[in-house]
Amino acid sequence: MLRMFLNSLFVCFLSVAYAQGPYAAQAGLAGSSAIHKDSSIILAWANKCVLQRGLQNIADSSLGYATVGTIISPTGKAGENGILSLGDGGVAILEFPHPIKDGPGYDFVVFENSFLPTFLELAFVEVSSDGINFFRFPSHSLTDTANPIGGFGSIEASNINNLAGKYIANYGTPFDLIELPNSPLLDKQQITHVKVIDVVGTINPQYASYDTANRAIQDPYPTPYPSSGFDLDAIGVIHIATTGLVEHQSIIKQVYPNPSNDVIYIQLVEKEYRNAVFEIINSRGLSVLSGRFVDKLNISMLKSGIYYLRVTSDDEQTTIKIIKN
Repeated sequence: MLRMFLNSLFVCFLSVAYAQGPYAAQAGLAGSSAIHKDSSIILAWANKCVLQRGLQNIADSSLGYATVGTIISPTGKAGENGILSLGDGGVAILEFPHPIKDGPGYDFVVFENSFLPTFLELAFVEVSSDGINFFRFPSHSLTDTANPIGGFGSIEASNINNLAGKYIANYGTPFDLIELPNSPLLDKQQITHVKVIDVVGTINPQYASYDTANRAIQDPYPTPYPSSGFDLDAIGVIHIATTGLVEHQSIIKQVYPNPSNDVIYIQLVEKEYRNAVFEIINSRGLSVLSGRFVDKLNISMLKSGIYYLRVTSDDEQTTIKIIKN
């Protein structure tokens, strides 16, 4: 009887600890916003990092700073160069080959290296279009703060919104620039820097981090190890701002048939351009289709009319007119 009671109590505890919240669910479940590192919508990755480490334990400076990873670790594709541990309250600022722009839906995605869908080390995310003025995404944490969860505590992803680290390794947390308030100091079409700031997940008001509603944010704390704090894996870009690149007439060799009813074939001049990305822009200057470069492109969903095909590779781009019958 005692065992049955304890089992029932344990099940009840789990149901409370993992109660579903109002936000997107964990990776792999219906309603999740998680984006896999191999998703075709990710067109580019960060290529530069500036770091300000945090302590292994903000309440005990004798342990020193987090030490895992280098500024090279969060550059390139997720899962390839290791992780960068920020430490308690640590900060990393990432830059990109080309600016990020506010397009339809999510614009970039931040990857952490959580080994469990409930062991979530969190971070604030801010962006800048000049490297000086940064603007933070509104964030929400509904995790109960009546008691500390400890260094190996569990977090329910659906109670977290707009905090990096919401998902397990290889699945990134996406961010949509449209959610930021408009400001004359922020150009949402030319985001040059993304700042990731470790959340200190204690409920001790002396050190706690707070969400937009001034609620203390819990995540595993303390984690007094060299890998303390948010473990930044990578930042992937979904929408690239291509303005300001050098227009180069030799990237595209030919596009055929043009005009076309449904499919166009794109031939580039050099094989090294195979890592390029494409964008189709309508006559009003709006992007209607984009992605990694492909030789064969289906345009059957487009309305009849004149469009512009833009191919970008490194610091060069070519734009040509195409006609959809």
